Amino acid sequence: MAPTADVTMRWLRELQFEGNGTGRPAILVDGNSKAATSPVELLLVAAATCTASDVVIILQKQRVKLEGLDITVRGTRRETEPRRYTAIAFHVAVRGEGADDVKVRRAIDLSLEKYCSVVASLAPDIAISYDVAIA
Repeated sequence: MAPTADVTMRWLRELQFEGNGTGRPAILVDGNSKAATSPVELLLVAAATCTASDVVIILQKQRVKLEGLDITVRGTRRETEPRRYTAIAFHVAVRGEGADDVKVRRAIDLSLEKYCSVVASLAPDIAISYDVAIA
């Protein structure tokens, strides 16, 4: 049987909702982006976190002593409904002993092309790009 994921969402008020994975703390999600992160922003957070998890694991295997990893993501959306993402750009900042452009780019490429299940779940016509800064 294929693995599944279950989440729960509950309407609170206005366009505010509470969601969580089974048995985990709830997060607030706001469809108006006023009180909390919006659903479409959460999609970018999920993509960034998924990629970051892969990058951490891969860089550790490459013997990089990671000290910092920050990912900023910019999603470009259509003007008309559905206002889905047409492009997603990751800006990856890495700090750590042994981190170099080749290792960091290899880790990001592996994540975005092979391992990150969130990015792999997106529509295939979304342009995915990234740039790197190494401190």
